[in-house]
Amino acid sequence: MRIRVSGAAALLLILAACATPKADGPIVVPPTPAPVPAPAVPPVPPQPPVSFADLPGWESDDHAAALEAWRATCGVSRDAAAAAICRKARAQGPVDAADARAFLEAHFRPVALQDPGLLTAYFAPRYEARFSRRAGFTAPVRGRPADLEMKGSGEVTRTVDGRAEAYPDRAAIEATEPEVILAWMRPEDLFFLQIQGSGILVLPDGTRKRAAFAAHNGQPFLGIARPMRERGLLKDSDTSGDAIRRWLAEHRGPEADEIMRLNPRYVFFRMSDDDGKEASGAAGVPLPASRAIAVDLSRHDVGELFWIDASAPILTGAFPTYRRLTVALDTGGAIKGEVRADLYIGSGDAAGVEAGRVRHTLRMWRLVPVPAGG
Repeated sequence: MRIRVSGAAALLLILAACATPKADGPIVVPPTPAPVPAPAVPPVPPQPPVSFADLPGWESDDHAAALEAWRATCGVSRDAAAAAICRKARAQGPVDAADARAFLEAHFRPVALQDPGLLTAYFAPRYEARFSRRAGFTAPVRGRPADLEMKGSGEVTRTVDGRAEAYPDRAAIEATEPEVILAWMRPEDLFFLQIQGSGILVLPDGTRKRAAFAAHNGQPFLGIARPMRERGLLKDSDTSGDAIRRWLAEHRGPEADEIMRLNPRYVFFRMSDDDGKEASGAAGVPLPASRAIAVDLSRHDVGELFWIDASAPILTGAFPTYRRLTVALDTGGAIKGEVRADLYIGSGDAAGVEAGRVRHTLRMWRLVPVPAGG
């Protein structure tokens, strides 16, 4: 029969086993030390109030353009106070810069976000394409495959032999015959189209088609700038999008393919006629150039207004600062964290060159709607 030892007796036995025996006496059990109180955690100090005068560059922004960008897109907001201000803004006619600034300052208050983060940028590219495979145009623009299943959680799978499995990565997809081919592109152009998520394809006869995001394979997005720098393929100060694309074009074939396959994410598209409007983001509205940002939608909501102050660029040829009012209208796989934004520059080659050089230290302020009577 096994003897049960009470908790107190067990404790004494454990302590006795660890005690130091005296040479001429019984074992002495040392006293149990008094518990040491945990150090007090100082309370987080409240954020000091912020005024518009505290926003770097606020007085120099084009407030009329900023208000117009928000007024054109504010219908996507789910915030009741913002929706009321949106209706009021849309009921007004055109306003000048002074009236626009007064409107914004009367209906919003800035709140600083913690800790510096990162600003990058993106654009809607225009690329040459073909409807049949030709010399140089060897990368198929693939439509969404029938076996791709996207769960409500965002997980992407396919069913094989009755079991769900993760969707293949870039290398595995490129090793299979395309199910649906929408067009043919240069490999490096398709790679950048997939990073941007949408773009304009220009055919030899001048016809323009819009390639829009349809799905991705659920694999993580991994940038190739760092491994290219670590391998000595690019200089530390020149890892811009333009430099990466130029290297891929100059090394087109197995060498460039190996580098692009370091990013396992693969994007599928749908094709439509180009309507001449700016690309649409996650909010489903055209993105106002230089006023729309992609954010982490687990931290922010679409339609929110943010003041951004971005400086200290690390890439050669970059603009020194980006200070402006922006609207959260998009998201992206690499956009993670509270103080993290991707600025939509616009469309075309010039926008692409600028976007590829943006990698700035970022500070952000959320402009919180002031309820009527608040």
